[in-house]
Amino acid sequence: MRLFLFILLIFVSSCAREPILEMPSRDGMPDQESWGVTIILTSEGLIRAKVRSGHLEKYNEKKFVLLDSSVMVDFFNEKEEHTSVLTSKTAEVDQASNDMKAMGNVVAVSDSGITLYSETLTWNSKDEKLHTKDNIMITTLEKDTLYGVGFQSDSDMKNWKILSPSGVTGRELE
Repeated sequence: MRLFLFILLIFVSSCAREPILEMPSRDGMPDQESWGVTIILTSEGLIRAKVRSGHLEKYNEKKFVLLDSSVMVDFFNEKEEHTSVLTSKTAEVDQASNDMKAMGNVVAVSDSGITLYSETLTWNSKDEKLHTKDNIMITTLEKDTLYGVGFQSDSDMKNWKILSPSGVTGRELE
């Protein structure tokens, strides 16, 4: 009997309860994640932009989407014809407005040959305009290089404006 009580005592002491670890907080964590994503933005059933990224994080409470891996956006006109492409390291999409802010080594190239370089560029989805307040550089097919601070344009980059321009041109003056 003593042997049985001794074994029972050892068994009970070895089965001491381990403290239950608390689960880590989800504060600040995304509600959804996806890899290799393609998002199609439409207006009245017509494709206006196709957004691709290697990684997406969606935050429901903030109504915010973070694209943080090789972002590429193709823009289309009202006839669904391709007009320009934008690339950046990352982008943020406001889910309430569908506005997108591209950040990090932003390059926007129109099908007509205009190329814009900036650190940030915002696309307003309602009026389909691109804009930034940062430093920019634009190159053209005519070998013009324009610099400035601040930029506004339509998505196809046919009608653009540099807010504070400077630059050089390869053209001869008449």
